Amino acid sequence: MTSETSSTLVTLTTTAAIGTGLVGGAFFAFSSFVMHALDELPPARAIEAMNAINRAAPSAAFMTAIFGTAAVCVAVGGTAIAQWGQPGSTHRLVGSALYLAGVAVTVGFHVPRNDALLLVDPSKVDAARTWARYAGPWTLGNHVRTLTSLGAAVAFTLGLRAG
Repeated sequence: MTSETSSTLVTLTTTAAIGTGLVGGAFFAFSSFVMHALDELPPARAIEAMNAINRAAPSAAFMTAIFGTAAVCVAVGGTAIAQWGQPGSTHRLVGSALYLAGVAVTVGFHVPRNDALLLVDPSKVDAARTWARYAGPWTLGNHVRTLTSLGAAVAFTLGLRAG
């Protein structure tokens, strides 16, 4: 591996570690206090508040953090496979796989639920039942993506130390 290749890999891995930690921190906030705070509201207000969050979440900054980090993880993971056996390659591959699994949970589990909730008029449904069906599974899934993102950050950091 050339010095330039090594420098690029360190930059990409560092970017992946920072990005996965940043996204994991946002998810951690929901798992540790946002959903608890919403649960303290009357269910109709919780639905309204979550819908406001879901409308604001796809901002350029947050989408760049999530999907830009995913793109970096694809590059780092591909490099780990190409350089298999070199110091840090296992950590880089594990970090990439963990983060991309969390993105899959976001796209396949959270986005459809968020989109469905956006169609709910809390004044025209059983808000308590609707919120309970949404919030419990959503929060559990969020714990998963929190752990995958933060686990990826740890793996990338260990990969930097090893390489």
